Amino acid sequence: MNIAMTERGGLAAPHLKDKVSLVTGSTSGIGLGIARALAASGSAVVLNGFGKPEEIKATQAAIGTDFGVPVAYSAADMSNPESIAEMIEMTLDMFGRLDVLVNNAGIQHVAPLQEFPVAKWDAILAINLSSAFHTTRLALPSMVANKWGRIINLASAHGLVGSPFKSAYVAAKHGMLGLTKVTALETAEQGITCNAICPGYVYTPLVEAQIDGQAKAHGIPREQVIRDILLAQQPNKRFATTDELGGIAVFLASDAAASITGAAIPVDGGWTAH
Repeated sequence: MNIAMTERGGLAAPHLKDKVSLVTGSTSGIGLGIARALAASGSAVVLNGFGKPEEIKATQAAIGTDFGVPVAYSAADMSNPESIAEMIEMTLDMFGRLDVLVNNAGIQHVAPLQEFPVAKWDAILAINLSSAFHTTRLALPSMVANKWGRIINLASAHGLVGSPFKSAYVAAKHGMLGLTKVTALETAEQGITCNAICPGYVYTPLVEAQIDGQAKAHGIPREQVIRDILLAQQPNKRFATTDELGGIAVFLASDAAASITGAAIPVDGGWTAH
């Protein structure tokens, strides 16, 4: 995989032609942005997530049309190990390989620790952490056989620091960083890397809904919600974008990042620099 020079002398997008990427939780938001970035670099893509069937088909078609790559879809339930195994098997049966695994699927619930619903704790740990264990263990044989692989875990700034009322999410994201390190150590001599991206707030449709909801609930302008509530911990006072995270994922999948493994990369506007 080469990184070509553009006519203006800058680095072009890493070349992922003939590679296959699976991105969990990729029918919208961060996951979709990463899937599109990988497709733009030439990789075939397997999408995963929930949504209306017609909208998912439209998303598949758009990626295929925009970037000229094969695009598959799995409706695997990321809380179910058997469903995850079926998704990996489908990918290998369809493409014969799996080169880039992006563990992005996640959910959130906010409540005081003593009131945190046990079912929500179990669901968050299953989807935000255990799913990455299952996808990784099942993807590794193909990567080992090909002596090349990239595992990219979407952790969070909350994998590095804590916040009140997010016990399950913070625990899962800290666990994701531990899993990242162990995976990196176990695969270090096999042409495989494993890294974690740790975003702060990222602008997505879900965040837009939060802005509107907070503005109505508190009776304050949306700009104040963004600056004083959502981005209170981010010194740069701006959201990261899905395009930025896509660019980082493509870089981590490139040969330029071959010696980066076991790393937790903050994309949080300085939040964890406090």
